[in-house]
Amino acid sequence: MQVLDLSKTDLREVNATLQAQRADTNQTEWVIENPRGSHAVAVGLDAPISVTVKGSTGYYCAGMNKLATIHVEGSAGPGVAENMMSGTVIVEGDASQYAGATGRGGLLNIKGNASSRCGISMKGIDIVVHGSIGHMSAFMAQKGNLVVLGDAGDALGDSLYEARLFVRGTVKSLGADCIEKEMRHEHLALLAELLERTGADAKPEEFRRYGSARKLYNFNIDHADAY
Repeated sequence: MQVLDLSKTDLREVNATLQAQRADTNQTEWVIENPRGSHAVAVGLDAPISVTVKGSTGYYCAGMNKLATIHVEGSAGPGVAENMMSGTVIVEGDASQYAGATGRGGLLNIKGNASSRCGISMKGIDIVVHGSIGHMSAFMAQKGNLVVLGDAGDALGDSLYEARLFVRGTVKSLGADCIEKEMRHEHLALLAELLERTGADAKPEEFRRYGSARKLYNFNIDHADAY
């Protein structure tokens, strides 16, 4: 177990140490102590290592993650797991705005609530939120899965493409071109797998699925007010 203490070591040095790890490293277990809300903690990692952050972080924690498993034992500020490529990011507390923004792969597991624009422009990431999410979540979401055990705020899925949205609670309103869709067998199977992986206490049958009506793919004068 390798320990990095942000009260004694500069953040730039901490990140450089983690970024220097390669696929064949034998130093696979890391702990970051005293994050004290620091920004950009554990960003740009590119090795199958495990990093436990002992406390809450500021913005862009675990951004651009690839292969690593990053576990935040607290809450995370705006942009956690932004542009994530692969691996796993776990947030034990709440996440602020645009969690998982532009994420291309991997799994973001938020044990608390997420604020506005969760999953904005997601491009393949899987996001599971055990609580509720704020307004404009999955705005322009292109690919991937957003699972919400709680409620969703206004304009869910506004202008989305082919991402799949699963919500167990109530949805305050749907955004432009977002509609409720049939929950088929393959969606139930996918949802069951994600719920099991994230330790979520819910059944797939309790969720509703939302997706694109596909009316905004090409400009149509009859739908001009929706653009």
